Amino acid sequence: QVQLVESGGGLVQAGGSLRLACAASGRASSTYAMGWFRQAPGKEREFVAAISWDRGRISYADSVKGRFTVSRDNAKNTVYLQMNSLKPDDTGVYFCAADYLGRGERTDYEYEHWGQGTQVTVSS
Repeated sequence: QVQLVESGGGLVQAGGSLRLACAASGRASSTYAMGWFRQAPGKEREFVAAISWDRGRISYADSVKGRFTVSRDNAKNTVYLQMNSLKPDDTGVYFCAADYLGRGERTDYEYEHWGQGTQVTVSS
């Protein structure tokens, strides 16, 4: 079992930056692929970025490619999402998720464990 806690959300102006963190605790968290998803008000949850358990595969949604960077520090059991050049469309609740020995899939049903989410609001 893995527990996930997100942090780092907040209110930022368009063009600004935020760094989200997802702290994992529990069994062998370094063996989990980690994904970031977001959900805007009135919209379905969507894929943002993912990193495989061995860092061999990293993927991004087209809407964030070139602006967001996902990374992981297995020694700290933490995954990060660096978000630059933020836009109002990036507003939403950001969730991290874990998939045991996963390759970092884009579909949310692949992930067994989820955090509670952190709010990101980008003002224009």
